[in-house]
Amino acid sequence: MTSRTSFFVRKRVCAVVLALSLLPATACTAGGTTPGATASSESSSPTAPPTPTPTPTPTPTASYRPADASGRAQNVPVPVLPEAAKAETKEGLEAFARYWFSQLNFAYETGVSSGLNAVTSPTCVFCSNIVSSLAKNYASDRWLVGGHIETPSLSTTFAKEADGQYQVIVQVQQARIAYFDAGGFEIRESTQPSDTGNVMLATYESGAWRLVGLHPIR
Repeated sequence: MTSRTSFFVRKRVCAVVLALSLLPATACTAGGTTPGATASSESSSPTAPPTPTPTPTPTPTASYRPADASGRAQNVPVPVLPEAAKAETKEGLEAFARYWFSQLNFAYETGVSSGLNAVTSPTCVFCSNIVSSLAKNYASDRWLVGGHIETPSLSTTFAKEADGQYQVIVQVQQARIAYFDAGGFEIRESTQPSDTGNVMLATYESGAWRLVGLHPIR
């Protein structure tokens, strides 16, 4: 009698536990034991491999194209003032002189004179005439072809004058210049190549060089 009662109680306990826990159905044995966990409870879903982060595609750099009969120059590199050109030394003055002519070259190629004006004093009449001429030649969608400037020879004694000016002797070579209108037609006779000597006058104020005069040597 005791054995049958014990068996009956175990069966009821098993049924109650299953109903309260809402677990998947399990079988109760006469001995009161439950089978081990099912295969689905022991196994876990495979972990998906991490999605690789795509490598950003580098932005292509626009390529430089010089001016020709079909249109203006494109993507012309803007001159950068070198560190050497910031010092009041002989080397600094020479570096500034080369930088100034690189800005002049940029103005001839693009018609943009803001960088040149930033390092040039209004007292330089010759410089003002160049800027004025360039503004006219680039007005109304006109442009220039050629006119590239090089400075193969440049020297200074770095002797400061009483007025605070320094002199630099510069050899300036400029290529032939052709003049085009908006329709792509040459509007005047070309300017032939030149090779001239020039006296450049510069001052050093507030930690920076500034061109105050430019005079071709006749």
